[in-house]
Parts: sequence; structure tokens; C-alpha cells
Amino acid sequence: MKNITLKATICGMAFLAATGCAKLDEKVYGSRSVDAGGVASAADLNGVYSQLNGQTDQANTYALQEHPTDEMMGPTRGTDWGDFGAWRKLHTHTWTASHGQINDTWDQLNIGVFRATQVITRATTDQIKAEASFLRAYFMFQVVDLYGQQPFRDPDAPNSSIPIVMSRTEATDYMIKDLEFAESKLGTAPNIGIASKAAAQALLAKIYLNRAVYNAAAVGGPYTFAKADMDKVIEYANKITAAGFTLEPAGKYFQDFAWDNSEQSHGNIFGIYNIPSRVPGSAKNRWKMGLHYNQTPDGWNGFTTLADFYKSFEASDERRGVAYPGLTDKVGLRAGFAVGQQFGPGGVALKQRGGKPLIFTENVNLNFSTEAQGIRVFKYFPHPNADGTVPDNSEDNDYVFLRYGDVLLEKAEAIMRGGTDPLGQTTLSIVNAVRTPRGATALGSVDATVMLAERGRELYYEGWRRNDLIRFEKFNDPVDQRPLATAKTRTLYPIPQRAVDTNPNLKQNAGY
Repeated sequence: MKNITLKATICGMAFLAATGCAKLDEKVYGSRSVDAGGVASAADLNGVYSQLNGQTDQANTYALQEHPTDEMMGPTRGTDWGDFGAWRKLHTHTWTASHGQINDTWDQLNIGVFRATQVITRATTDQIKAEASFLRAYFMFQVVDLYGQQPFRDPDAPNSSIPIVMSRTEATDYMIKDLEFAESKLGTAPNIGIASKAAAQALLAKIYLNRAVYNAAAVGGPYTFAKADMDKVIEYANKITAAGFTLEPAGKYFQDFAWDNSEQSHGNIFGIYNIPSRVPGSAKNRWKMGLHYNQTPDGWNGFTTLADFYKSFEASDERRGVAYPGLTDKVGLRAGFAVGQQFGPGGVALKQRGGKPLIFTENVNLNFSTEAQGIRVFKYFPHPNADGTVPDNSEDNDYVFLRYGDVLLEKAEAIMRGGTDPLGQTTLSIVNAVRTPRGATALGSVDATVMLAERGRELYYEGWRRNDLIRFEKFNDPVDQRPLATAKTRTLYPIPQRAVDTNPNLKQNAGY
């Protein structure tokens, strides 16, 4: 098949190698473009799915959605994780239009949009077209959410043509049409790695919930949430409930992320399907980025959460951390937040490389941290052998993009913002239905502050925190290591300068 090269006029040069930390451990499983003038096949569709694999990287899309928030930072430890300030600039909101991860994310996502468009244009079956339409909407959602503009090129247009650029509002309407088509044509799927009707409904709910942000007259708000949009959120959430998705029962929160989540999860809707013999989108980065060198398995000793975020959890809340069977008893690692003395196989207290006890502390300095500072987070975790060793194929956890806990809280928020539920549920009843099986105390009332905090407790480290903070107009507030409020223009990233230079239809975002 003849590969179609994306020209600089689309999204700049397609630098697919991620930048940032030298510890990157990404596996590339190939890609495919549709033959020019040919028809799209299932194999071509797989090439679009493969573009999702970069979403599991600890850099790029994930980093842009998490590091600027109140739940993640990447402290520099001596010379380790310095990376020319890449991680620090994200947390402190001091990035520029030349930031490597901002550039690479733009390329990765727009390549996904273009490949999906190729398949849609040449699809010969509704199934292929519907799956590709969902995937295009997913990539476009991330572009619109992060950058606020969407370049778009007809695959049949000559290479010399300049891509049009959709505004945030236009692109939002375009995504909704793609997803409405996908919902009408898709059914259930054999695993979460295939687009389904429920996946289209979940993404539609998320877009309608954020539509006020994307339609706002000014970047960063204020936002006006239309009742009609909130009613659509509720409608799609109810459809997903009717399809049989549920929350995990008490004591099983981490089942959605464990090594057997393919078989055990009741709430995972869409993501990347991994099995031991084929791991296209490994979740391994999610535990490697926080594990200390002397833990089992060893890690990169990188990212941490913020103490204030950790303290937002009750001690009884399972989501804060638990001993997980088959994990903690084998290697000493707990699921969730890791703070205090750390243990290895056999319950042995671990030490740092210099011999001091390995005690993860609440205090951490973004610029100058020791190797033990900072609370670590292990929402995904490996599958140890019975003898406590961790095999290379221990990362076959499905990687999750959309799940039912998120959908339920979106419905609760939509009701809070003026939507009407025909089933008669209330914001409070839904939030408590999420909290109770987690072991958290039932609440007496819910306002915007409580709702945002609850979304953080349920969805931490899943790549949604920036999106939530912006919608609640809290993204620019001071946090630990960022003592001053930042400009509302920081709710959008800059368009990479090379893209602006090569496409006159792109206009740099305000503030850059």
C-alpha cells in the first residue's frame, strides 16, 4: 500500500518519536495509510486504531492533560527528569509555542484525524465508516480540547492545497455529527478496543458536557451551560446504563485497571485491548513513571501527586489505596497512592540507593527533589508471578479511555447544571452511589466544589483533570509549586509555530 505523507501544511512534520524524558519505553506496532484512490479495508482501519497507542505514553497528550493540574507534577531530581524544563513548564503554565510535547501532540492527534478521514472517505461498509467516524471524533476531541482549532484536509485534495481550519464551535458540531452516525451504525463490541455504540454515547456525553467551554465567547470563560446540552448528557448516560454497564462492587475499584480487567471489569467502555501475546498500547508507563529504582518492578522514579490532592480522600476511601491480592502480597506494592515506608517482596522494608529508608514523603519540590520525595500513584499495576518476579508480559492490562464511573458523574454534573433526568435521579443520589461502594462517607449535599473534588477522586491519573478544571473555571488557580494564578489564555495550548508558519488559515491562540 502506498503511504500518503502528511505535508507540513496539515500539521507540520510528523515527528512520531516522543520527546521529553529519555526513559521513554514506548513500543511501536506499525501504522498504515489508505492507498491513494483505493478503498478502505479492515486493515486500513487498524492503522487508525494504531494511532491511539501513543495515548498511553507518559508524555504528549497525557502529559498535557495532567501535568498542568492539581493532581500531578514531574519534579526534577538532581539531573534526572530535568529534560530542559519540559515537565516543570507544564506544571507552572510557562510553556511556549516551541515546547516539544505540545508540538508532538499536535502531530500525533492530527495524523489520527487525517487517517480516520482517509478511511471514512473510502469505506465500503457502514461498520468500517462508523468505527472510523468514532475514532476521528476522538482525535478531534483532543485537538479541540487542547488547542481550540482543527485543521482539516480532504484526502483527495492535491498536496499543494492548504487545509481549512474549523473553529472550536464548528469542530464541535462536526464531532457530534460523526458520533451520531457512529452511534446509529455500531452495536456492541467483543472488547473495549473496538468502537461500540456505548463508546459513541460516552464520547457524545463528554462533548455535550464541555460544549459550553467550546462555544464560549472568551477563552477561559465564563461559561453558560445550555439545558438542552445537559439533557443530552443525561440521555446518553441513561442509554449506557440501560446497556448494562455498572460500577465495580465494594472493594473492587481497581478491578477496572488490573491485569485481568478484560475479563473482570463491569464499567470499562472504550480503550486499548491488550493480551500477553499482543500489547499495542501498554499501560506499563503508568506504573513505571512513579516506581522507585529499588521497587519491584523497578521504575523511572518520576512523577508524583500533590499533597493537597492526596489529602482530599478520606482514609476509608478505597480509591486512596489498598493492598491488592496477587500484587501486594507478592511484591509489596499497593494499588493507589504510595506514601510512607515502601516495602518489597516478603514485606522487606526498602531503602534508597544511598541506604536511607525508602519513605515517600508528602513534601516535594518541583525544581530540586531527592529520589524519595513525593507521593506516587499506581492506578495501573503489573501482574507478578507467584514467586514475586514480574515477567515482561505483565503489562497486558487493557488501557481505558472511557468508563462508566466517568459517565455517571457526568450525568450528576449535568443535573447540577440544570438538566432533567427522566429517571428521577438527583446529583446527590448519583454522587453517593459512586462514593458508597468505595467506602467514602455519604454526602449531605453537592455543589460545584464538591462535584469537582469527587471527579478528581474517581478519575485521578486518567487524563481528564485538566478538562474538568477548565469546565469548573479552576484550571488557572494557584496550586503547590505554582503559587500565582495564571492567565485564562493558558486554558488553550499554543498552535505549534511551524504549523502556523505553513498554514495561513491557522491563527495563533491568544496569549502566545
